[in-house]
Amino acid sequence: MNTCSTLYANDLVHALDKMIGKKVLIVGDLVLDHYVVGGVDRISPEAPVPVVAVDSERLVLGGAGNVARNIKTLGGEPVIISVCGNDQDGHTLQNLLASDGIDSHLICDSSRPTTKKTRIIAQNQQVVRVDWENPDEISSAILSQVMEFLRVEADSSPVIILSDYGKGLITEHFMAELERCLSDLDQRPKVLVDPKVRNFHLYRNVDILTPNTKEAGEGAGFPATTAKADILRAGRTIFERLSNKNLLITLGAGGMALFEGQDCVRRIPTAAKKVFDVTGAGDTVIATLGLALASGMELLTACALANYAAGIVVGEIGTAAVSHERLKLALAAYQDLPVERWA
Repeated sequence: MNTCSTLYANDLVHALDKMIGKKVLIVGDLVLDHYVVGGVDRISPEAPVPVVAVDSERLVLGGAGNVARNIKTLGGEPVIISVCGNDQDGHTLQNLLASDGIDSHLICDSSRPTTKKTRIIAQNQQVVRVDWENPDEISSAILSQVMEFLRVEADSSPVIILSDYGKGLITEHFMAELERCLSDLDQRPKVLVDPKVRNFHLYRNVDILTPNTKEAGEGAGFPATTAKADILRAGRTIFERLSNKNLLITLGAGGMALFEGQDCVRRIPTAAKKVFDVTGAGDTVIATLGLALASGMELLTACALANYAAGIVVGEIGTAAVSHERLKLALAAYQDLPVERWA
């Protein structure tokens, strides 16, 4: 029989203040997000495609950079380690990190371009996306530089977030080096992973994985829906394959399913009021979760805060970050959340 408990929004408001100034280390694929926004009122005579008359464009931090940006706007102190190309887009990323006040160790690799995603948006809808990238594994020389920075930062980081966008940084070699590094520390940080399906087999023994429903099903080896039976089966299969400690599956409109081990599963209902664009929602979830855990919060409370933060960003167009004050105001406006025990 299912039983329910309640997460009180007022308690979450008080917990939110504990996150101010806490350090989180992010290692992963940095992306330059390029948004071109305009309107469409005709079809091209050259091909059956819309002609977008550009009104504006902007460049923002994406991928692991968006995770860092969310941590910063929530009041935390992110430190990011990543790789970019030795090109103008790489310089732009460095400038964006500096302007957002984010401490970074950015290694320039002249053998690859900076990962860049250009999204063309018209009438609040994405028309097309254009990607510049090289997803090949980083060289051993670049990996050595990544690990040098990681060894310096890990000792003072209660949480490490691995932001895997499949661009060549999070690999089998990297995970082996990470484990060697962490095993030498007196106080081992919690390791959180925003997974890439093709790399699921790499994330053994991590503290928390945060896949969405589709990723969880693919990681478990079968198509999954948000139905309770599917989620429980997918989650338990992932535990058997990876021996991870915890698992948070985001269910879209269904909220989140939190596995604290295989046998304690609770569903947190969604806090979203409206959904325009899910771009970057996973970044917001893992950023809020990581910062909350770095402040010493219990896992269920941390997941609830991540749920509220994600509910804000899906109501925005494009990659977005949630501020500390905006999340506090949202918590004051939202109702308490009933948490359903699934197992």
